[in-house]
Amino acid sequence: MSLLDRVRHCMRCDMARFRPFLVDAMRVGWVGDEIADLLRAFPATFGVTVDAVRLAPGLDGFEARSAAVDAVLRQLHEQGALTGWRDESYAVAPSFHAPPLLRIERAAAPAFGILTHSVHVIGYCGRGEAMRLWIARRSLSKPVGPGKLDLLANGGQPIGMSLRDNLCKECWEEAGVPADLAGRARPASVVDYLFEGQRGLRNEVNFVFDLELPPNFMPTNVDGEVEEFALWPLAQVQERLAESDDFLYDAALGLIDFLIRHGAIRPETPDYLPLIHGLRSRPRE
Repeated sequence: MSLLDRVRHCMRCDMARFRPFLVDAMRVGWVGDEIADLLRAFPATFGVTVDAVRLAPGLDGFEARSAAVDAVLRQLHEQGALTGWRDESYAVAPSFHAPPLLRIERAAAPAFGILTHSVHVIGYCGRGEAMRLWIARRSLSKPVGPGKLDLLANGGQPIGMSLRDNLCKECWEEAGVPADLAGRARPASVVDYLFEGQRGLRNEVNFVFDLELPPNFMPTNVDGEVEEFALWPLAQVQERLAESDDFLYDAALGLIDFLIRHGAIRPETPDYLPLIHGLRSRPRE
């Protein structure tokens, strides 16, 4: 096992198992065969063929599309085919800055392989050899990665909220970081990945922020989604990443990127270039 294994884990998918999800002839996601078969039962909303899943052409406009898709998703949820309902909406769009074509329940994002976004906040204190990272352990009740090691704070990007507002919200809920301190977070990098999971295709872009915290600051979870926090030296983080899969998959990517940016992983490291290429190059869609 190695750091490169952690990166490759998030780049594994067989796109032959998915067909494009089209809205107004625009590809906005990927639907697996199993979900496509379920959507055949809703011809007023979805047109399913061997080569694509299309939103019905009679559904025009953001609200009409959103309402029709939501009605189908709620039925699938009641049938047990769609789990982890969050009552939180994501935008469906071909890119981050493009106007959304509709909104979709967060739990359905992998099922439709839509492009999603999140904020990832790496909290640290000290500099140089004295630098330490705040590592969280996720609650055992989390639907994704229960008990896994994670970043100081992170969260999906809901529709209608700015990145900065979402960052402050997640910092407060997950680590008790007040808004004035969270506002100091510096946009540092972007990590994206495309891989096949149990619920479909994880197609995400993570906006990574570095947040230097005062040495006397102690994170405190507010929303019950974190079991504990620990302050680790960079060498310990790197060792655990390389020798185990204890970290949540996307947190591992952000931390490897952080270690590269801050010189803990250097050009002399044999996997240095493959790591950088892996963090920046998703599989061909």
